[in-house]
Amino acid sequence: MALEWVVLGYAAGAEAVMVLLLTIPGLDGLRKGLIAVTRNLLKPFMSVVPFCLFLLMDIYWKYETRPDCEGESCSPTEHLRHQKSIMKSQRNALLIGAALIFYWLLYSVTHLVVKIEQLKLRVERLKIKDGRGLEEQIRRGNWYQVIRRGGGGGGGGLLGVDFKLALGL
Repeated sequence: MALEWVVLGYAAGAEAVMVLLLTIPGLDGLRKGLIAVTRNLLKPFMSVVPFCLFLLMDIYWKYETRPDCEGESCSPTEHLRHQKSIMKSQRNALLIGAALIFYWLLYSVTHLVVKIEQLKLRVERLKIKDGRGLEEQIRRGNWYQVIRRGGGGGGGGLLGVDFKLALGL
């Protein structure tokens, strides 16, 4: 029985680490890879939900069938065992709740990060399409894009590139 809780603990830990990595600022270089890995792991991690429901039913069944240990009907060792069983059930219920919350957070954060990346790409395309992104393209060294578009800003020098704009004059 303990193996189920270990598996659930590792799954919740992996979900927590992925949420943390997706939300840490400054990991822009790794973000695309993290998003791809997380999106591929969301479907297998979905199995955590029915697994948690099964374990929750197991806790309930143990609660209902557990012998009552009140008053002088049990010895001190039985009373200690009863208290220990209650503590384990509470701990396991918290683990179930954490696993479900971390899955929901991972799904939501991944969805939002993907949406933000799509919107950034869309804004960049619109800037390039409108010509306002010309300076950025030149700064990045994407001369091919500038030459292919025919420059911008109305200068239209050699090959359609506005060299005054390119040189920052």
